[in-house]
Amino acid sequence: MKKITALILASMTLLTLSACGGKETETSDISGSTAQETTEAAAETEDSSEEESAVADTVGQTLLQDFLSRAEEDPELSAQELADALLANDIIAFSGAAMPVEEGLLTGFGNAEITGFQEGAMFAPMIGTIPFVGYIFVLEEGSDTASFMAVLEENADPRWNICTEADETIVESSGRTVFFLMCPSVFEDVPAE
Repeated sequence: MKKITALILASMTLLTLSACGGKETETSDISGSTAQETTEAAAETEDSSEEESAVADTVGQTLLQDFLSRAEEDPELSAQELADALLANDIIAFSGAAMPVEEGLLTGFGNAEITGFQEGAMFAPMIGTIPFVGYIFVLEEGSDTASFMAVLEENADPRWNICTEADETIVESSGRTVFFLMCPSVFEDVPAE
């Protein structure tokens, strides 16, 4: 299982490195403004009430709410079942995969070994350039959930994905099941599959 996980992670890294060579192009409208300038100007004109509603509708917050409702509805769901269910959420704009993980070095945490969980599953896109990685951890009875979550927060690296950076890092729990996610706040620049 470790060899398969290592092979998948190596493949994702290779795809990420090869995708870094792409160039961004800018288009200009009749006024001479680039698409980026136009987008930035439009973003600046949003009022605060729209910004507040956008925060509630981010990718991370949507998946967190999905996790909490599923975990509270059926606390006996396995980490793998929860990860698979979250990948089926309509907000996911990529083809993804979920796989079990074991204690040790995990994607997104640098050189920190993540230990202290009974069961874990990672869910991520098949395309390595999307700054998205999520985990579901089921802790053993009597575990210190707050300490485990603190370790995740302290070691999370939103720039683990070389070419990109996650906008959101979310760590939450329902009982002894922990949800961890680093992701973009919206899926607007996801490559077509």
